[in-house]
Amino acid sequence: MMLVLPQILTQTTARACLDNLSGTLRGLAQPDVAVDSRALRQFDSAALAVLLALRRQALAAGKSMSVNGLPARLGDLARLYGVVELLGVASGSSASDRASSLP
Repeated sequence: MMLVLPQILTQTTARACLDNLSGTLRGLAQPDVAVDSRALRQFDSAALAVLLALRRQALAAGKSMSVNGLPARLGDLARLYGVVELLGVASGSSASDRASSLP
């Protein structure tokens, strides 16, 4: 099962989104958790906070986490804040493609 981010993930919706995804994460039995971020259309830095919180929860539960389909603009924010490596951006995602071309 994949965790799916909503189309809108901003400071206003972050708490509800995290609560929802955290509940789903707790119910997952598999050791590898994938987060699908392809639906994201409107977001701010709160989306990074949600992803990082999910990562902490996954690691605490002994799971690994990867992010698929990270929008380029969110990848830019992650690099600006120095957290792109923490997100486990899956190969082929736009942000990882761009990150690999950075010096």
